[in-house]
Amino acid sequence: MSNWRDELNRSAVMSRLMGPARYQAVRSALRMPETYPSMRRYFINTVFDSTFVVLGVIIGTALVTDPVDRMVVLTIITSCLALTMSTAVAVYEAERLEQRIRIMEIERAMLRKLDRSSIERTSQISVILIAGVNAFAPWLAATVTLLPIIIIGDMAVAAWVSIGAAICLLFVTGLMMGRLGKKKSPMLNGFRMAAIGVVVFLMGMLIERTL
Repeated sequence: MSNWRDELNRSAVMSRLMGPARYQAVRSALRMPETYPSMRRYFINTVFDSTFVVLGVIIGTALVTDPVDRMVVLTIITSCLALTMSTAVAVYEAERLEQRIRIMEIERAMLRKLDRSSIERTSQISVILIAGVNAFAPWLAATVTLLPIIIIGDMAVAAWVSIGAAICLLFVTGLMMGRLGKKKSPMLNGFRMAAIGVVVFLMGMLIERTL
């Protein structure tokens, strides 16, 4: 009963903030069978991509002789901004195409056009939600790795803490994947993802030392 009341209260608050019509449209989009799986799939993929990019940035800018704090921070931010734009646009266009194909299949089955229909509007909102959630993923990696650099005064120490935080983020993401996939050992999946991060880090360090 308490959970039902909490859900009702949250729905009322969101309805007031967004407006009843828009809130219902968003709820309808979230009920579509492909919305949550697409959000989850793209978000996890982008978290991995962003974390590996940030690891490369830290190796190339922070673990060098006389690193410049401002350059490290700006490089991470601009890299994540570029990832945000590229992945959000790519996901938006890909999902828009998939939704259009789906609507065309429905139109053929119903023998009529669905332009400006509730189905088309719900599909458009679903695409925006999927792209929006995906656009947030690079900033999760940026926040996790930037906090030690901003808080810790010594860049040499902060860089290693940021690398550890990035690998921990990979572990948590892998753990979530294991739990969502109902694997017998989600922890093992987390360690596997973290191990991949360690391998990428070691390869980056080898390249940095070689060049």
